[in-house]
Amino acid sequence: MPVIEVSGVKKYYGDVRGVENLSFSVEEGEIYGFLGPNGAGKTTTVKILVKIIKDYTGDVRVLGKDLREWGKDYYNRIGVSFEFPAVYSRLTALENLEFFASFYKRHLDPMEALKMVGLDKEADQLVSGFSKGMKKKLDLARALLPDPDILFLDEPLEGLDPASARKFKDLFLEMKEGGKTIFLTTHNMYVADELCDRVAFIVDGSVRLVDNPGELKVKMGKRLVKVEYVAGSEVRKAEFPLEGIGRNEEFLKIIRGHEVRRINTEEPTLEEIFLKVTGRRLV
Repeated sequence: MPVIEVSGVKKYYGDVRGVENLSFSVEEGEIYGFLGPNGAGKTTTVKILVKIIKDYTGDVRVLGKDLREWGKDYYNRIGVSFEFPAVYSRLTALENLEFFASFYKRHLDPMEALKMVGLDKEADQLVSGFSKGMKKKLDLARALLPDPDILFLDEPLEGLDPASARKFKDLFLEMKEGGKTIFLTTHNMYVADELCDRVAFIVDGSVRLVDNPGELKVKMGKRLVKVEYVAGSEVRKAEFPLEGIGRNEEFLKIIRGHEVRRINTEEPTLEEIFLKVTGRRLV
């Protein structure tokens, strides 16, 4: 069974829509991308799933149980890292994690969690002196403390340098291989494309489309092959329909008789697909 099942969920803030007729499911051991522009309902959805918002209508089941039936033990099964780090500046990195670890029945060793995010050498430094990226790492370490079955991440790579972002991507993929489930909200299509098994497009409080990123590109691409080749002293370009490419005489003549510098299929980005499906941009 799915680890997260959402069916017909509705939440309004007075007359302002949060989510409406929201339905989707997340399988165990997948990285599920939740993509949408500001105001689409991403934050409301996550707040419902982590039991911050409780006055919604509709059905939500997490880990095989109605979300409303979960008590405090729910937080021993999930980890949460929002876009803005929730850490204490007047404590050291290690003191932060030791404090948060006291909330759980079981947890990782705080130093091990710091090592996982690359902050073990800064364990005894005050967080007040940390950069935005270091605070982001510490917040992720906090989310990892309970060794959660489900990890909720909101813009997890925001503010990180490329090397740290790569380390985190590898960590998320490793967690997935270990059977963990990751629910990821982001504006970054490159992150979603690289990490997610499936992505959901949310607009105006409801999910418009759910699919694998690679499948979306195949279904919505132009199905063209582009060739860049050398002819005499010139670099030329040509494109051909993908269908029947192995029998296309003009294409075969080029690749047999010229130096080919580049050959690739025409592939839309997730952002282009999002715009095509929803009519909206992600920002």
